[in-house]
Amino acid sequence: MFRTPARLYRVLAIAEAITWTILIAALIARAVGAPGIVVTIGGGIHGFVFLAYGANAILVAFNQRWSIGVGILAVASAVVPYATIPMEIWLHRTGRLAGHWRLETSDHPQDRTWYDQTMRWFLNRAWLLVALIAVAVVALYVMLLVVGPPGGK
Repeated sequence: MFRTPARLYRVLAIAEAITWTILIAALIARAVGAPGIVVTIGGGIHGFVFLAYGANAILVAFNQRWSIGVGILAVASAVVPYATIPMEIWLHRTGRLAGHWRLETSDHPQDRTWYDQTMRWFLNRAWLLVALIAVAVVALYVMLLVVGPPGGK
């Protein structure tokens, strides 16, 4: 399903935009009289996908060898409602999502760095990588739930 970084990035960029819609709809529903739990549920869904999108953006940024600025912009695009969609379009149009997962060592000098070697090792064990990212996202999500919602209660 996610044979290319572009496909994974697109799916999570769209999912992030959809969860913005869920959160905004929940906020509107609460404003017109729905119980506050709708925002808790909508916010929870959005928060989880937000973290997953951020982890995905970092992974794809490393794989595609984006500059630090482009990587930060990709992660930050999740903060602005619906910005992940134009970000994905821009990355696609500028060729930053072109290519496949870097599973093999190439002649590129960066391929000898410890982080590229580590990334390749994990990419060649995709299920392990997915499991570790999922555990990290869930752990961060739980920690944020314990801390509480943005702005307090």
